[in-house]
Amino acid sequence: MSIDDDVALLERVPTLRLLGDASLRMLAIGSEQRNFVRGDVLFNLGDDADAGYVVQRGAFRVDDGAGAEMIAGPGALIGELALVVPMKRPSSAIAIEHASVIRVARSLFQRVLESDPAAAVRLRDEFAVRSSQIASDILMAGAKLTS
Repeated sequence: MSIDDDVALLERVPTLRLLGDASLRMLAIGSEQRNFVRGDVLFNLGDDADAGYVVQRGAFRVDDGAGAEMIAGPGALIGELALVVPMKRPSSAIAIEHASVIRVARSLFQRVLESDPAAAVRLRDEFAVRSSQIASDILMAGAKLTS
């Protein structure tokens, strides 16, 4: 894929779209592509997380080990929080077919944010809105359980 193709894919990801074209281009240039066959492990539950992955093609089963499972296909960002904070992987991801990803290292992501403070503010604001929505959802669920 070309850099322009990678930028177009990154722009499909809601979180990354907030960064803008110049920052997405830096991510596309600095990231690496990885290919997988069915059964290959992208990462395991408990691994150190130092990158996020945007699925280019194919699909991955993402499983938290406690019964929650999802399928991540083209345009999905797997490991979003690993882009901003050091952490352990809260799930495993395994290719369920031939697949490829763009690996975005946290160090690269942070350099991009440092070079574009406006993008960093947009991302911070998005995370604040999401956190507020999650808190609201938890309160509503709690109210329903006690009714």
